[in-house]
Order: sequence, then structure tokens, then C-alpha cells
Amino acid sequence: VQLVESGGGSVQAGGSVRLSCVASGFTESGNYVAWIRQAPGKGREGVAAVDCGGDTEYADSVKGRFTISKDKAKKTFYLQMTSLKPEDTAMYYCAADLPRGVDPLGEDAIHEFGYWGQGTQVTVS
Repeated sequence: VQLVESGGGSVQAGGSVRLSCVASGFTESGNYVAWIRQAPGKGREGVAAVDCGGDTEYADSVKGRFTISKDKAKKTFYLQMTSLKPEDTAMYYCAADLPRGVDPLGEDAIHEFGYWGQGTQVTVS
């Protein structure tokens, strides 16, 4: 399984960025795919997740601003980020393969996701 993120960069506050995560060798059934971020000097934080049925979850800090989506045919997951704030500055990771019953945005998920991408940096100034 390989997850490859792209789309990060530098953006001004209030701007938008769309991240992509291409998944290869991955069977989505029964699994969540999530976007998780790590700001400088802080731990990893679950931002958004989508399950195989298309149900989504968001951290309170990004609700109404971020949208997670997927294109099954392309095996690609997206994170559309709008109204960006300096506090959104972080390395953003795509993660997949979560054991059933684990909250995809909870602290346990950080240790339970089986596959991670290399991350893509988003800097908001």
C-alpha cells in the first residue's frame, strides 16, 4: 500500500488549498481514510475522515471550512481547505487502514492507522 500526498504550499490567510492523496494497492472496504496534521512543536491531530460509504467526520476546528471527499475511480482522496488561518499551518498526512471501532479523529487513531503518506506542508501566513 502506498499513499502519496500532494497539493500543499504557502497561502495567505483566508485563501484555499486542495490536498490530494493517491492510494495504490489499497482496498477501501470497511476502512476510514483520514487527513491528519502536525503543527510545529505539536502532536498529530485528526482533521477529517471519510469511510467507504462516504460518511464524513471533521474536527471542530475545521468544520465548515474543510471538506474531505474521494474519487473511487481514481483512488484519490481530497481535502479542500478554505478560509485558511495561520493556525492551520502544519504538515498534512493521509492515513488509511484503521481497525474497526476506533474513532478516526481520536488520539488512538494516530497510533492505529496502518498506512501513512509522507506528508505535504501547508503554510498559512
